[in-house]
Amino acid sequence: MAESEKLRIDKYLWAIRAFKTRSLATDACKAGRIKLNAQTVKPSHVVKIGETYTVQKGSEKRVIKVSGLLERRVDAKTAISFYEDLTPIEERHSYKSMFHAPGLQRDRGAGRPTKKDRRDIGDLLDQSDSEGWFDED
Repeated sequence: MAESEKLRIDKYLWAIRAFKTRSLATDACKAGRIKLNAQTVKPSHVVKIGETYTVQKGSEKRVIKVSGLLERRVDAKTAISFYEDLTPIEERHSYKSMFHAPGLQRDRGAGRPTKKDRRDIGDLLDQSDSEGWFDED
């Protein structure tokens, strides 16, 4: 791709495989989930090498720096060479959703939790005791 050509942000995000379809990338831009210097960008924003974007997909947030322009979608191994992932390591390895987080485990045969156990579990989960997790008779 020549330097003089212009590349839209939605097309670039689709080409580097940040989004599955171009329309999803466009919708993310319109919803304000793509930011450049803490300001939202429109889908027609022209991408320049060296710019750093914050891309949010669900609860996952990535910080990418443009290292090359890519107009067509290519395989994942090739796409990686067109951007740098600057996401902090703590955020990169965090759980993508609550379903991937480790759950609370009780020993098998430990029986029903006591009131103290319920309070401790509630404190761990930042939940109040009145939500009816374990209704007592």
